[in-house]
Amino acid sequence: MQTCASKGDCIEDLGGNFHQHLKNNRYIEVPSPDRVLDRFKELALPKDIFTAKRGTKLHQFSLYHYLNELNLKLLKTIGLSETRSYILDYDNTLIYTNKADSTRTYKANNGYCPGVGIIGHNIVFIENRNGNSDAKTLQYQTLSRMFTMLKEQNIKIDAFRADGASYQLDVVELVSQNTNKFYLRACMSGALAKTIALINNWEKVDLGNEIGFRGEIEFTPFIRTLKRNKQLDRLKTYRLVVTKVERDDKQINMFTNEAYLYSAILTNDYQKTKNEVAQFYNQRGAIEKEFDALKNDFGWNNLPFSKLEQNTVFLLFTAMCRNLYNYIITKFSKNFKYLKSNFRIKKFIFRFITIPAKWVRSSRRQALRIYGDIHFKT
Repeated sequence: MQTCASKGDCIEDLGGNFHQHLKNNRYIEVPSPDRVLDRFKELALPKDIFTAKRGTKLHQFSLYHYLNELNLKLLKTIGLSETRSYILDYDNTLIYTNKADSTRTYKANNGYCPGVGIIGHNIVFIENRNGNSDAKTLQYQTLSRMFTMLKEQNIKIDAFRADGASYQLDVVELVSQNTNKFYLRACMSGALAKTIALINNWEKVDLGNEIGFRGEIEFTPFIRTLKRNKQLDRLKTYRLVVTKVERDDKQINMFTNEAYLYSAILTNDYQKTKNEVAQFYNQRGAIEKEFDALKNDFGWNNLPFSKLEQNTVFLLFTAMCRNLYNYIITKFSKNFKYLKSNFRIKKFIFRFITIPAKWVRSSRRQALRIYGDIHFKT
């Protein structure tokens, strides 16, 4: 666990850097690393084993309703409101590790592949899965549990964004039922490419480092699947916003008869312009910054246990620490001009924590004397 004041990287630093930093503090006692690890182990729940509808491969999932619920209650206490609607982003991230039970990921390294729900900068849901279970596998079940938990806590979702792993018939129907608007990356297929070939309203757009074209069309996905299952009554038509850029290799797409790369967004939002839809979807790129902070600032790259279910407890508690840090740095940045709400924890340490101070006894009481031009009240 990243120990804020001590610049630690793992729980073992509690017994070194963190204890050394606070040993003279009369009001805080630092537990030993072994005690913290034992408490985490005691909280672990048995992992669940699933199989997909097609295939015999076993998928190890670590579900933890109570800690996810605790995290949501914490967020509601520090500002998540029941009276407004939020934008929910979902994604999976790979945590590379050679723990005893970790399995090989699609990136050919061992690790875990937790699914994470994020509202703004707040982690609202975590469900851990082993490395061989990619983001697409059993995602409908994962999202169902997430939406159920958010509803139980009266957290309303206005818009949902996710990548191509969520481009599945059941998932599209699920998010349609639980949100007002959704924005999903559509995976390329023959049917999608033929639909793109019918777009006749392309407009030139500046993509920053290159020029592209953007168009839109109505699209009915999953027709072949529903025909095969004799469920054509489930067919629905959505809006497809497509951006294309010229290929460097000039290879022609056999369906569109153009040498372009295509990026398509499936949505039920007909109010935004096509440029606004693309810009709104692209904002979910901020998720990668959240994962970077969790991995490098809050210990996700240094998992302490050898078992999936025990590491899930660690992921959830460190996510709560991340949420609390977001709340603290946002509050402090309003009162101290040299702090900003987007400061990473290392910068916060050097600007606010690692400062010269000592405890002094004055008028029969202990007071913390801080040196410098920072106006603290003690």
